[in-house]
Amino acid sequence: MSRMGKVPIAPPAGVTVSLSDEGRIGVKGPKGELSANCSSLINVRKDGDKIWVDRADDEKKTRALQGLTHRLITNMITGVTKGFQKELEIVGVGYRAAVEGKDLVLSLGFSHPVRYPIAPDIRIKVDKQTIIIVEGIDKQRVGQVAAEIKKFRKPDAYKGKGIRYVGEHIRIKPGKAAVGTGF
Repeated sequence: MSRMGKVPIAPPAGVTVSLSDEGRIGVKGPKGELSANCSSLINVRKDGDKIWVDRADDEKKTRALQGLTHRLITNMITGVTKGFQKELEIVGVGYRAAVEGKDLVLSLGFSHPVRYPIAPDIRIKVDKQTIIIVEGIDKQRVGQVAAEIKKFRKPDAYKGKGIRYVGEHIRIKPGKAAVGTGF
């Protein structure tokens, strides 16, 4: 049984939630607006200023969809009020990033700079040439863009060089010298 799915969602002041008959949920707030589709097994209803997420039956899939729908709505509300952000750090000698116009330009040890076009719904800032901050109102989109940037140079297992999330721990493998002499 979904515990969070049974709790009503109370949107803060300045946020409007609209429900359509086709199962589309729209959230509008100070930072923008988002929308998502809802499964036919889930019923989203408005009761005064609270939003309730109900399910049709007690099947395992339906219970999971109830919790998912509840979390999607709360993430949309958080996105249009506060927004989401992911921070990436670049580790390596000579590795750096810069924003040039509508592109993120990365110098990652290749023979050429890597250019990543910035989507209109995403904001990217670079701090101290080694910290990349990805911001937006859609949580899934922010995570996807951060993952795409990280994919250009994944952290190396031997030296730890590459792009990683801030606070991410990379296990460094010992090199040949640490194995022993073999005698």
